[in-house]
Amino acid sequence: MSWFKRKDKGIQTKTEEKKDTPKGLWYKSPTGKIVDTKELEQNFYVSPEDGYHVRIGSNEYFEILFDDNKFKELDAKLESKDPLKFVDTKKYPDRLKAAQEKTKLKDAVRTAVGKSKGKDLVVACMDFAFIGGSMGSVVGEKIARAADYSLKHNVPLVVISKSGGARMMEAALSLMQLAKTSVKLAQLAEAKIPYISLCTDPTTGGTTASFAMLGDINISEPGALIGFAGPRIVRDTTGKELPEGFQTSEFLLEHGFLDFITHRKDLKDNINKYIDLILNDPLRV
Repeated sequence: MSWFKRKDKGIQTKTEEKKDTPKGLWYKSPTGKIVDTKELEQNFYVSPEDGYHVRIGSNEYFEILFDDNKFKELDAKLESKDPLKFVDTKKYPDRLKAAQEKTKLKDAVRTAVGKSKGKDLVVACMDFAFIGGSMGSVVGEKIARAADYSLKHNVPLVVISKSGGARMMEAALSLMQLAKTSVKLAQLAEAKIPYISLCTDPTTGGTTASFAMLGDINISEPGALIGFAGPRIVRDTTGKELPEGFQTSEFLLEHGFLDFITHRKDLKDNINKYIDLILNDPLRV
C-alpha cells in the first residue's frame, strides 16, 4: 500500500492563493539563454553566455560612462511642439504625452556633461523607447547644443545613437536636423575637438545619414543593426538577396564603415583611449 495518498484528485489551490514569479527577475536573450536580471545588470546588460548586448537607454549609458554616475544634464526641459498639427492614429501632442508618461523622458535624446576617467566629457544618448528613438527637432537641437557646449568649453563629445530614423510627425522639420547637426560637428572638427560616434542597435534612417557616421572615430557594439533603410526594404528595392549578416556592425567593420567594435564593458576605457589618441596629449594618457 502506498505510504502517500492524495485526498483529492488534482491540485485544489485557490486562485487567489497561487504564487506567480515576479516579473523582471529573468531575461531571455534571442538565442534562448536565460539570465538573472541582477547578473545581467552587473555584466553591463550583456548576456554572459552568448554576449548578446541588450538594448539599454540613457540612464544605463550615463552610469557606464560617467565616473560614479555623476553628471549635469543639459537642456533637460526641452520639449517638442506640433507646428504641423500632425495627426495619424493619434494627434502628435497626445503621442508625445503618452511617450513622456511611459518613459519618464522629455524626448528621444538626453545630453549631459561630467567626468569620465577623471576628464570632462559631453555625452548625448538617444532612447529608443521614446517613439522609436526618432529624430525630431528637439533631438537635433539638443545634439547641436551639446556640440556648442563642447565648443565653448573645449570638451570632447560622444553621441550614442539608437534610432529608427527621422520623426515622420515633424516631416521636413525633422529632415532639417540632418543639416543642423552636421554643421555643428563640422565646427567641432575645425576646432580640433574630438567627436566619437557610438552606433548601437538599431541605428537607421536619417540618424545614420547624419551625425551617426560623422565621428572622428565611428564605433559600435557587437551585433548592432546599422543602415539607412532596413534589410527588407533594400532587398525589395534592389530585387537581390543580401549577403549574410548584411547591415550588422561586423559587416560594416569589414567594409570600412566602422573603426572598431567594442564590448560594452570596455566602452568607457576605449572611448577615453581614442580621445587621448586623437588629441595626442601625453598629459591625458
